[in-house]
Amino acid sequence: MSKAKIHYYDIGDYLSREDKLRIIKQFGSVENTPWTILEPNEHGDWINHRNEMFKDFIPLGDKDDKKNKRTFFVPYYSNGLKTQRDPWCYNSSINTVKEKAKEQIDFYNEQLSKLDQKEIVEIDYDTSKISWTRAVLADIQRKKNYCLKDCAYRESIYRPFFKQYLLYYKPLNEMMYQIPKLFPTPNHKNLVICVSGLGGNKENSAYISNCIVDLNCLDAGTQCFPLYWYKEEQQTYQTGGMDNMFESPESSYIQREGITDWILTAARKQYGYKVTKEDIFYYVYGLLHSPDYRTTFATDLKKSLPRLPLVEKAGDFWAFSKAGRELANLHLNYEAIEPYGKCVIVHAPLTTKGDSINYHVEKMRFGKIDSKIADKSIIHYNHAITIEGIPAEAYEYVVNGKSAIEWVMERYAITTDKKSGITNDPNDWAREHNDEKYILNLLLQVINVSVQTVEIVKGLPNLKFE
Repeated sequence: MSKAKIHYYDIGDYLSREDKLRIIKQFGSVENTPWTILEPNEHGDWINHRNEMFKDFIPLGDKDDKKNKRTFFVPYYSNGLKTQRDPWCYNSSINTVKEKAKEQIDFYNEQLSKLDQKEIVEIDYDTSKISWTRAVLADIQRKKNYCLKDCAYRESIYRPFFKQYLLYYKPLNEMMYQIPKLFPTPNHKNLVICVSGLGGNKENSAYISNCIVDLNCLDAGTQCFPLYWYKEEQQTYQTGGMDNMFESPESSYIQREGITDWILTAARKQYGYKVTKEDIFYYVYGLLHSPDYRTTFATDLKKSLPRLPLVEKAGDFWAFSKAGRELANLHLNYEAIEPYGKCVIVHAPLTTKGDSINYHVEKMRFGKIDSKIADKSIIHYNHAITIEGIPAEAYEYVVNGKSAIEWVMERYAITTDKKSGITNDPNDWAREHNDEKYILNLLLQVINVSVQTVEIVKGLPNLKFE
């Protein structure tokens, strides 16, 4: 019996059904299609083969072998926070988050009390009251009470350039992973370089944050590599027991470096003794934005966490580190960046004397060249405000599969979760910050961030991998 052969033709990504059929039709027949015969490599890759050079680079971290010191980061990097009940735990309104925290806890404790008193045989699985995940079901079986006063509330990054208030409470956050070591309290400052997890469908992304990041901020489970991690020195519980450990005023923490001593020694040997761990941290962020690196190892970065080389030339190291700092400043402080000044903001005429400009947003939309083709140089912010003259290069800054601008457009829209019935209104964030122009300015700021990011990335040193 002869071996089967697999014939493959890459028709391209992001095409419509009609486009795919049109391309196939042009070949005329199966015989005329320019097939490639697939052969797997040693890793079992059939279509996109990994680059053998990648395995010789230095891993960002190694949790499988914590004794491995030949990494960039110590093994306290973490997944992003996994709540398993996002509509309940994240919202643009701090008041809504607090209100929903009380509703969940009251309902849970009510069900626990009725079970204890044998008033009911089975709990009420109403998803508009609480999300009954595995951990919560295990808690009620253990007869564990929940306590509202143990809840904490944090600012978080839910998606790129989209901040949300977060209910930070261990029983209602399904998996915290190592987050308590990275952001133990709001007073403990830190930076984390986030990358996409393993097995994603999108190109691996890099994003930086100074607060808790959601697990699904980036594709396939966000991985967060910290500048620091914090070791708890002592803790005295007052009223909340173990659930209060993350905010206890009696807890003290020792700040530890997230960058390994090994990589510092290696970098100093190659580039000189002025190199600091902070320089290496920003070098990582800069190199992760390199088009040469990202293109050459695109397949590897979908199947493995990043591994990075130490570049040969000292000048290139410092260029990547400097660029990493500049990119971090833009991506962390985007709310303080000047709005992009070359766009034209068109206001609809006010209908009556005394009317004020309306900055309320429901869902932003692109302009149209015709009924089907989007004109991305134009964004209709709302019925009264249109932004024109958005430069095409701004859309070249892509994170987690779409441009930063499109993340703002998608996320700053009023939505209602079907299961819980909870509404998330981004205008609440503007109202609660007493800044009615917050969302409009944010869009213009992210346009500016995008343009500057593209400029910095274009200026990165060229890398050749042979």
